[in-house]
Amino acid sequence: MTRYLLEAMPIAGVYVCIVLLILAACETGILFGRHHLRIRQDEGAQTSVGPVVGGLLGMLAFLLAFTFSMASTHHGARKQDVLTEATRIGATHLRADLLGDERGREIKRLLREYVDVRLDAVRPGGDLQAGLERSLQIHAQLWAQASSSARDSPGQGAGRMVESVIELIAIHERRFADGVRARIPHGIWLGLAAIAALTMGTLGLQVGLTGKRRLVGIVPIALTFALLVTLIVDLNRPQGGLITVDQQPLADLQRRLQTAAVQAADPSVTARNPP
Repeated sequence: MTRYLLEAMPIAGVYVCIVLLILAACETGILFGRHHLRIRQDEGAQTSVGPVVGGLLGMLAFLLAFTFSMASTHHGARKQDVLTEATRIGATHLRADLLGDERGREIKRLLREYVDVRLDAVRPGGDLQAGLERSLQIHAQLWAQASSSARDSPGQGAGRMVESVIELIAIHERRFADGVRARIPHGIWLGLAAIAALTMGTLGLQVGLTGKRRLVGIVPIALTFALLVTLIVDLNRPQGGLITVDQQPLADLQRRLQTAAVQAADPSVTARNPP
């Protein structure tokens, strides 16, 4: 539930909520510390709390680094998947020339539509579910063309086309797994929230035991911690925030395939605009 809530909220809202929660935890600790100081007048309590705060800050820093590394790894895998998919589609488009004219043209048409579908699905406001469903339909159509070509005209060209279609389907599955299913586990978010609340509460307790409200030092910590967690949340969302997966390899491929289609329909275009 925590994971889905973080993904549904605007990234600015995530930052503001984290700042408010941290300040609330610190304020709770401050109130408790001041209450303890009034009741017991224990001025040595602040000294005993200091090492605890240091230990908790160390554990929080470790968990933040671990979580950031995980989110960054997922983000890097998604970027590589886009590049690999563009390469696979381009190779399949080239191998379509090894088949007959009719099948080759149909495969190229399907590949052009496939690239359009992939790009439209991840654009802001795009329908990801509809894009996934249409992608699976195009997979079936490509496989039908490749398998029928292999049956009708067994040979190296048809075999390579079958191999290309299989690789195309495989990279789709990997991209779906990395882009949709690969997320920071729910338990890590809960652990991070619990340790952060305990750390900030204990930090507030240390401040409260001084009998003064020193928010000058707490506010920068809250803002910095919230920024780090917000970056992790943003990296964990492929297309939903400020840090998105670059789709430029597919966009470049889309332009090349469209140009190739125009040149195939009108060979004089190649003569007028040589590569």
